[in-house]
Amino acid sequence: MRTILITGPGGSGRTTLAAATALAAAAGGTRTLVLGTDRTDTLGAALGVRTGPAPVQAAPRLTAWRPDAAQDFRRDLTALQERASTALDLLGASRLDPEELTPLPGAGELALLRALRDAALSEKYDTLVVDLPPAPQALALLALPEELRRYLRRLLPAERQAARALRPVLGRLAGVPMPAEWLYETAGRWDLELAAVEAVVADRDTVVRLVAEPGPAGAEALRTAALGLALRGLRTDVVIANRVLPEASPDTWLAGPVAQQRKTLEDWRESYDVRTAPHLGHDPRGTDDLTALTVPGVQPAPPAADWPVTDRLADDGVLVWQIPLPGAIREELDLVRRGDELVVTAGRFRRIVPLPSALRRCTVDGAALHEGELRIRFVPDPGLWPRNP
Repeated sequence: MRTILITGPGGSGRTTLAAATALAAAAGGTRTLVLGTDRTDTLGAALGVRTGPAPVQAAPRLTAWRPDAAQDFRRDLTALQERASTALDLLGASRLDPEELTPLPGAGELALLRALRDAALSEKYDTLVVDLPPAPQALALLALPEELRRYLRRLLPAERQAARALRPVLGRLAGVPMPAEWLYETAGRWDLELAAVEAVVADRDTVVRLVAEPGPAGAEALRTAALGLALRGLRTDVVIANRVLPEASPDTWLAGPVAQQRKTLEDWRESYDVRTAPHLGHDPRGTDDLTALTVPGVQPAPPAADWPVTDRLADDGVLVWQIPLPGAIREELDLVRRGDELVVTAGRFRRIVPLPSALRRCTVDGAALHEGELRIRFVPDPGLWPRNP
């Protein structure tokens, strides 16, 4: 399954281009599903069909689906009440009816992650196109599975489950209640579901496609989004410059905006594979307009975003960890070593990554940013590094 995640600044036309990308993929002969995330039916407005919780046929070989977060939330909480019915009865708690439930903050994000997992694992489709929220929310959403799994492992370590039989005894000795079996089982189930989503996002056939209008605001938003994606190890296949004005416009008042777009596109092409979608003079509606945008469909996936460790022990006595961070600014970078993890902060983004095994026996000797690549130097710790015979 090829998965194309599409995001960009708010108002850049990412939903329209997600629909156009899905239509182009379907026209190329692949069974395609486009997944919408907006609460309002902006995806349906672009495709010319109504979308919702039930998948609908939008064009030959193209299916559109917009999950209902409220419906998923009601179903999950009702199921949780059933599993915890004994405890609720002992407490004398009254049950919540599905009709009175409204989604809590975060329910929409979790519903989207579940839909992404289910769609990617389906055998009905060859290509999945996902219309993600605007870039800041999309980056937080893509980071959520990894972060939640890390929290679960810290709060409820799997190795502690080995002492299941001792929990009642330990509870009496310590004088405090010990975590119940159902808590570990629930955490384990969540971990499996989050791992499935994380695997979809990190899959070699998953790419992110950025949409932006060529201009000063779009350029800064693009730099920020590309930096956040790189820190997560996610790959961008193409950048779509949307609403590009025609070069040969007879209107003299467009000369300034056209020149500005041209300069921005020249700058972008130095760093990205840029495609352009023309300004149609109106909001695209229906398959005819989407086809006129001539956006790329399924592209060959770019190489995996590796973070290699270079061995320079013989020459300089160091190991160098190379982390690509295009668009990073030196003054906005920060590194903190915490045990066997490294906390990397780049601008507004932060990620906690486990150190490769060889680097766990080393100490940080410094770091430098060079041409969009963060190079962290490690020197062997004499107390941990194997001695030469």
